[in-house]
Amino acid sequence: MTKIAIIGSEQSGRTALASKLGKKGNVSDVTIYDFTKSGTVLMTVDATGYPKSIKPLVTALNITDIALLCIPPTGLDTYAGECIVALDLLCCKHGIVVLTKSDTSYPSALEELKKSIKKITTGTVLENWDLIAISTTTFEGMEELKELIALTGERVDDELAQLNDLPPRVVIDHVFNVTGIGCVVLGMVWQGTIHAKDKMTMMPNDKPVEIRSIQMHDVDVKSAPAGARVGLALKNILSKAVDRGHVISNDETIATDFMLNCTLSKFTKRIAVGDMLHLFVGLQSAPVRVEKILMNGNAVDHAASGSECVLTLSGSKKVAYSETDRFILANLDEKQRFVGYGFCDYST
Repeated sequence: MTKIAIIGSEQSGRTALASKLGKKGNVSDVTIYDFTKSGTVLMTVDATGYPKSIKPLVTALNITDIALLCIPPTGLDTYAGECIVALDLLCCKHGIVVLTKSDTSYPSALEELKKSIKKITTGTVLENWDLIAISTTTFEGMEELKELIALTGERVDDELAQLNDLPPRVVIDHVFNVTGIGCVVLGMVWQGTIHAKDKMTMMPNDKPVEIRSIQMHDVDVKSAPAGARVGLALKNILSKAVDRGHVISNDETIATDFMLNCTLSKFTKRIAVGDMLHLFVGLQSAPVRVEKILMNGNAVDHAASGSECVLTLSGSKKVAYSETDRFILANLDEKQRFVGYGFCDYST
C-alpha cells in the first residue's frame, strides 16, 4: 500500500490532484482518497485544513510515506515555504515536487520555476526530489507522476518491511462507534505486526484493550504489518475515551513535561525562556512553556535560529511517545510557525 500526502497552499492545485488519484473517503481537517485496482492500493491524504491550522499538515505527513509538494505557476508563497520547513524538520525522505496547472503556464516559465525551487531547497530533504509539471485538466505529466509514485512506493515498502519485527505500535487518526461492535478506530501500524486477539494498551490514557478484529481495505485479516492502514474493532474501551493521536502499544512513555535535545530551524525567530510553544509528536499535540534553555551546558535566556540547545518544557496534557520519536515545535503566533525539532534527552 502506498500512502501519499498532498500538501501546499490553498491555491496550489493540491485538492484537484488528490481527486484524480482516488475516491474521496473520510473527511475532517484532512481528506482521505482511496484507489484500488489490479493489486495497486493507494491512499492519498489532502491536508484540507491547512494553512488555517498547521495540525492537518503535520497529521498528513505523519500518516503517509511520500509527500507531494504542490506549487502552482505563480511560484512559491509563504505557505509553500512553511511546507518546505515542515518537510525538513520531519525529515520526510521521500517526495516529489509537483508543478501544478502546467496548462496555464509556458515551458520556459516552468523551467525558471524549477531552477528557483532547486535553489531554495538546497540543503534540505527536498534537495534531490524529482520535479514534475502536471495538469489535472489536460492530464499532462499525470502518467509520469504515477510512475514516480509507484517507484518511490517500492523503496518505501522495502524500508517498512524492516520494521515488522519491532514492538507493535498503532497510531490512531479516526475513531467512531459502530452499533453492535463498539469502538472502532482507523490508523497506521507504525512498526511491528499486530494480530487479532492481541492484548495491548491505549496510550496516553493507559487503558488495557484487546484487538477484537482487523480490517485492511474493508477485508477481514488476522494480522497487519508495519505500514498497513487498518480498521480495528477494540474491546474494553469506549470510543469517547479515544482521540486522534492515541497510540496502541505496550511500551510508551507518558509525560506532560519534556527535556528535548533540539535543533532550531534557520527560518525561525529566536525562542526565549517563557515562550509558549506547541509541541507535536506523531498525531498528538500539546501547548508547552519554555522553562529553561541550555546551550553548551550553560543556561541562557534565549536561543537563536539554527542553533542547537536543550529545552526544558512544561505542559499539562499527557502525551505518549517512544525513545525514537521526533518532536516538532511550533509558535502559532509567528508567520512561519515551525520552530524546530528534537528528541527526548535520556541523559539525565
